[in-house]
Amino acid sequence: MTESDDVFHDECGVFGIFGRQDAAAIATLGLHALQHRGQEAAGIVSFDGSQFRVERHVGLIGDRFTKQSVIDRLQGTRAIGHTRYATTGESGLRNVQPLFAELADGGFAVAHNGNITNAMTIQRALQKQGAIFSSTSDTETLLHLVAMSREKDFITRFTDGIRQLEGAFSLVALSSKKMIGCRDALGIRPLVLGDLDGAYLFASETCALDIIGARFVRDVKPGEMVIVTEKGVESIFPFEPQRPRFCIFEYVYFARPDSTLEGRNVYDARKKIGCELARESPVDADLVVPVPDSGTPAAIGYAQEAGLPFELGIIRNHYVGRTFIQPTDSIRHMGVKLKHNANQGILNGKRVVLVDDSIVRGTTSKKIVQMVREAGAREVHMRIASPPTRASCFYGVDTPETAKLLASRMTVEEMADFIRVDSLGFLSIDGLYRAVGFEKRDADAPQFCDACFTRDYPTILTDQSGADNVRQLSLLAGGG
Repeated sequence: MTESDDVFHDECGVFGIFGRQDAAAIATLGLHALQHRGQEAAGIVSFDGSQFRVERHVGLIGDRFTKQSVIDRLQGTRAIGHTRYATTGESGLRNVQPLFAELADGGFAVAHNGNITNAMTIQRALQKQGAIFSSTSDTETLLHLVAMSREKDFITRFTDGIRQLEGAFSLVALSSKKMIGCRDALGIRPLVLGDLDGAYLFASETCALDIIGARFVRDVKPGEMVIVTEKGVESIFPFEPQRPRFCIFEYVYFARPDSTLEGRNVYDARKKIGCELARESPVDADLVVPVPDSGTPAAIGYAQEAGLPFELGIIRNHYVGRTFIQPTDSIRHMGVKLKHNANQGILNGKRVVLVDDSIVRGTTSKKIVQMVREAGAREVHMRIASPPTRASCFYGVDTPETAKLLASRMTVEEMADFIRVDSLGFLSIDGLYRAVGFEKRDADAPQFCDACFTRDYPTILTDQSGADNVRQLSLLAGGG
């Protein structure tokens, strides 16, 4: 197992723009800002008024989408794009989005963030009707549903298709005349609407608008379908209204700190999480050190609330990719130091509070604690800026199966012994809710999706076998 296997991965980011001559170039910049949501592959589909053009590549946006491919081949005034992290299964080009198909009334492309939890069930039914699937992505299910719908026009066929989906989906779609942005009825995954000098945009996060100088208009509402044409913007709500359940882990880890989602600045939320953590789990110590980079804002909040110095006691190497090195057995134990190195001059002789966003399998935390101790720390206390992660996510996040999550099989005391810290503390679920603006979690009607902490899944998990520790493996969640 590598260090990359011991962290959560959001599986993709989406972007769309309608009404700019340089649409594909703008989409490339937007996807670059969303690179944190998926580093394995990316794609862009553009439309030039007569022809759809498709570019899909394995690798990072900046490495693969150069001037030649974006400017020379992806012509047109509208484009949608996708960046993904592959889960179990293939990471080859056939699963890279946006997915594109020629339907009876023209081309249709779609890019999706989330996980359709009844995709396998729908796929089997469609295959019995003669449908042939060319990928292992759950997103392809929507292409077939739209293609086989008997409704009269594209929008009603698209609506017919998404009404049959369960789970989480924030998606952008492109036809010859329209661009569509849509969120599932619970609004589990984010999607925002923006404006760039009259051209409308969709993006997973506001940071993708900032990079191109676009104006944030609003969040696409849960259960809303926004349709962009040359005439303007239309909004419809094709689902029965439900109480929203936005993913609370976006504030803990997934979103970029400079984004604002559902009216909350992510960086501010993470600092408040750190403050709540300090109130709930104080400790006598000399300094607070973040596990970079995801633990940094919470560590700042913890230090401020606790009245302790904030220090960069661990330095991260930002230039190491996932495939930088395949170490031999003799140096495999050095793996964690490829990305993190202890700052001995800061840590030596100190009582240290390490702040991180979560513990997944625990192996990386164990290595980091050992590294801090070897740098001379007298005591090491770990504080986690979220509740214990006890269950897998089925809504577009790549997580280990439940049995492999450390918190699903150990008490907090046992976890502390495993990672070899002097003490271990997690933020409570109510503390997390307080940090994002609520007095506490409403047990009868939770304000967010927090299933990874509570096992309270907000939708039906049709494709599951019934046990909550079995991952949905046959299809790639969210296409990425």
